Amino acid sequence: MEFYIGDFVTYLKEIKHASHNTVQAYQADLKRLESFLMKQNITTVHKISETCLNSYVLSLEKEGLSPASVSRNIASMKAFFLFLLKKGMINGDPSERIKPPKIVKKPPQTIQTDLIDKLLKQPDVKTKKGIRDKAMLELLYATGMKVTQLISIRLSDINLNGKYLTCRDKKERNIPFGKTAKEAIQQYLAIRQEEFNKQNSDLLFMNTSGEQLSRQGFWKILKGYANAVGIKNVNPNAIRHSFAAHLLENGADLVSVQEFLGHSDISTTQLYLNHSYKNSREVYLNTHPRA
Repeated sequence: MEFYIGDFVTYLKEIKHASHNTVQAYQADLKRLESFLMKQNITTVHKISETCLNSYVLSLEKEGLSPASVSRNIASMKAFFLFLLKKGMINGDPSERIKPPKIVKKPPQTIQTDLIDKLLKQPDVKTKKGIRDKAMLELLYATGMKVTQLISIRLSDINLNGKYLTCRDKKERNIPFGKTAKEAIQQYLAIRQEEFNKQNSDLLFMNTSGEQLSRQGFWKILKGYANAVGIKNVNPNAIRHSFAAHLLENGADLVSVQEFLGHSDISTTQLYLNHSYKNSREVYLNTHPRA
């Protein structure tokens, strides 16, 4: 089993060019499966049956894994067995009829407008780090991009005169931003080269060592500012969610918000509309004299 997992991991790295995090996730999931199979005295892929895999899925649920985690483990095993089948290493796919659990989508975490205002005022712009953090937060809220996109922006992606940035996701698109974000970026660019660009990088945002910020590193920055204004358990993409919800609350149409966010399916954007309706209804009930 270990040999086959190693072969699959090599395929992910060299053929699929999967990211380091993706490879690690697949490897961890398959090692968990291997451990379960060994306890069942199954040491070769040819002895793995659908019944055995169903038992494995049940064991994951009994361990208390969330439906999302169980689904990810199932996706990993399906990719693994499909790889083995295509390579002719097995005659049939034992995972073919394994179904992932139904996942109930939680409404996205959003931050109220007044708290967003307080959050964006938290960075101390008298410090170099504060200037950088201010620019990151302003740009994030102005564009609604993902954190992974924010930390990957290149200098060439920003057009300050036109007030837009080019987001190179699955499909390239231009996202506008306002004058507040522009001013914050200009202030940051004035100190970027001397204070942060220690390795001659073309990344827009870097850590104090001149290296690319990690998603976890940005989350720590965000969490510190969020805690200071009373926002608990903040999600790394809470500002993105707030961007979408606030646009819809202020009358933006769903298709435009879909384009800003880069959603391929408008039903994903619809979640923000549902959230916006709930907020609007609360405002109505709390303020209208005949509500």
